[in-house]
This record gives sequence, C-alpha cells and structure tokens, in this order.
Amino acid sequence: QVECNKKFSYSADMTLQLIQSLYEKKVATYPRVDTTFLSDDIYPKCPKILEGLKDYAVYTTALSGKPLIKSKKVFDNSKVTDHHAIIPTGVQPQGLSDMEKRVFDLIARRFIAVFYPDCKFSTTTVIGEADQIEFKVTGKQILEPGWRVIFAKDVPEEGKENEEESVLPAFTKGESGPHSPMLNEKWTQPPRPYTEATLLRAMETAGKLVDNDELRDALKENGIGRPSTRAAIIETLFKRHYIRKERKNLIATPTGVELIQLIHEELLKSAELTGIWEKKLREIERKSYDAGTFLAELKQMVTEIVYSVLRDNSNRRVTVTTDDSPKIPLKKAAAPKNGEEEPKKKAAPRKPRASKKAATPEAPKEDNLPADDSILGKACPVCGTGIIIKGKTAYGCSQWKNGCKFRKPFKA
Repeated sequence: QVECNKKFSYSADMTLQLIQSLYEKKVATYPRVDTTFLSDDIYPKCPKILEGLKDYAVYTTALSGKPLIKSKKVFDNSKVTDHHAIIPTGVQPQGLSDMEKRVFDLIARRFIAVFYPDCKFSTTTVIGEADQIEFKVTGKQILEPGWRVIFAKDVPEEGKENEEESVLPAFTKGESGPHSPMLNEKWTQPPRPYTEATLLRAMETAGKLVDNDELRDALKENGIGRPSTRAAIIETLFKRHYIRKERKNLIATPTGVELIQLIHEELLKSAELTGIWEKKLREIERKSYDAGTFLAELKQMVTEIVYSVLRDNSNRRVTVTTDDSPKIPLKKAAAPKNGEEEPKKKAAPRKPRASKKAATPEAPKEDNLPADDSILGKACPVCGTGIIIKGKTAYGCSQWKNGCKFRKPFKA
C-alpha cells in the first residue's frame, strides 16, 4: 500500500481492491495478511513459482539450475500466523487491467529479489577542517548491485531523493585549497502534511510516539491497525469527512479538528491506548488476563467518555462537512446527528420495515422526568435501550435513528 501510493498515487483502499482482484484471478496469494514473511513450507515451491513468471525470464534465468537463497529475513515460521506474505502463484497473468499489472509487477519483482544476493556498497566519509571547525560529508558507491538489478528502473529516482548516495570525488589526506565562504539565512519549515503513504508508515510505527517501554514494545509488531485494516481506517476518515485530499496531501477538515478538540480524554487520542489494548490482548492470549474484565473496562471507558461529552456545557460547535453542501455549524450536543448529515451513495429508496415500526412503542405525552440537563445519560423511558441526549430544541433518545419517539421539550 505504501509503495503503490508512492509510485502510482493509489489510495490504500484502492490498492487493497486491486490485490483482492489479483487473488480472485489466481495470480497472487491471499491479500489480507499481517506479515512480510514466508513459512518454510513455501521454499520448495519457489522454483516452480519462478518458472511460471515467464514475463520476468530476464531475471529468473539467473536463478535457475542452482539452489535458491533461503534467508531467515524471508523464511521464518515464527513470524507467520494464518497466512504468509503476498507472493505470485506462478500462474501466467492474463486479462489484467493497467492498474492490476502495476501492482502485480511490484509483487513479482519483490518475490524475485529475495533470492538475489545482497547489494554491496562502499561508504566514503570525508572530514575537513576550516578555521578549526570540522565539516563532514558522506558518499555511497554501489560495488555489486545484487538484488537492486530487479528495481534498476527505480534507482535513478531514489538516487535523486537520497543525497547520501552521491559519489564523492577522490580525496587525498591533508590536501587543502581555496574556497569562497557563504552564509545562507533559512527558516525552519513546519512538518510536511501526511500523504497516504506516510500516514500508513506512521500508523505502522506508532509505537515510537509512546514513552512507556512496555507499551512501546506492545505496539512494535502492529502499530495502529494491521496491514489488512489500515486502508479501511483511512477510508472511514474520508467517508466521515474528517480528512480531505489536496493533491497527494491529507488535510484535516474543520469537522475532524473540532471533533478532536471536543474529546477531553487525551488517552483516547494517543497511540498509548492502542498499546494498552495490545498488551492486554497478549495477556488474554497467554491466559494471564480475563477477557470478560477487558470488555467490562472498555464499556466503562466508552460510557465515561460519552457522559463527559454530554455534560460539557461549553456550547462548543462542530462543523458538519459534506461534499456538495456549505459547512453547517451545529451545537456540540447535536453531534449525534452527524450520521444523518453524511452523504451516502445514491440508491433506490427502501420502504421501512413494518415489523420494526410496529415494535417501537409510542412516546407518552407526559412522564415524570424533569426537563433539565439532570436527565442526560439516563435510560430512555420509552425504548429502554437508548440513553437521553440533548438536541436543538428538546431532549431525545440516542436510538432515535431506530425509531424511538421519546421527546421532551426544553423548559420555556
């Protein structure tokens, strides 16, 4: 997903769809995987797979007739759970779209490259002195390209981005010469906006942002989400209009910014919470922590956060952002209606199910609840499943979308 976004500007979700299509056409293995390793039982099948990659014969011919390299960096049973990394099946691709061809090309080249020797290079470091101040420059020169020949067409582009790979001229120890000193005044730049590629990488390495060693270790393997779920997480942010795309950059919308400001619980907004959950899930796996206790803690945390927002009387506003309508500022308490404001794909209108409507009791004209904020968060007296929330003109039930008719106007 990272590579496809960098090279072809494909979104993470689009990449997942393309890989799924390759899987259905039987040219690539199962796509929704959480590892970059292969199990040992795949190794004997590799020569046959390489033989099937006829369009890459210029690279596979060099591997035929001799034992393939078996690196622990690639083949490791301990790093494979249900499914191994995505590789070609050896079936000759036919009828692929241009987008599918590009993704398959990445998969095929990466698979072939693991059987090539290491890339060997020399590093040159020159330390010069001017007016008793030391200056350092480093250069890198490739001696044996090894696996890099598989990606030869990408090397020039990478070389431009990586200044360390510049080749330095020959130096003699002790040499000196004239130079024209220059002073450049520059300003520090703010961090670059995320692209989908850099956001995916940041989600993968989110543990770096956590100070606690134990929690950082828990995040080390997975980060935020899994390779198979990160695309869906980003897609959800788009669908809810929390982020938008400007060229390749991802920009937070007013809705997204204000939503984060509305949540007072800092833990909920940090990678540390994911680390806590990962740690407890590992303990549950080892049977040193009770799954029921974990679920109870989650329910309590969610309940406290919801009540905290409902009790907030600061009258902050959240902007609802849509694709084709002006920005509509709403009071904080009306936030539950966001789901209704979201644009959905056009579809034929469906008639409401009679059974659901009949099962919903009508709200009584009067009840014993006071018409003030003291009733917020209490169980709905009508449906019994929702809680009382505050709307624009009246108190209502959180299950209003499902047909609950409870409504109590504000005091005059």
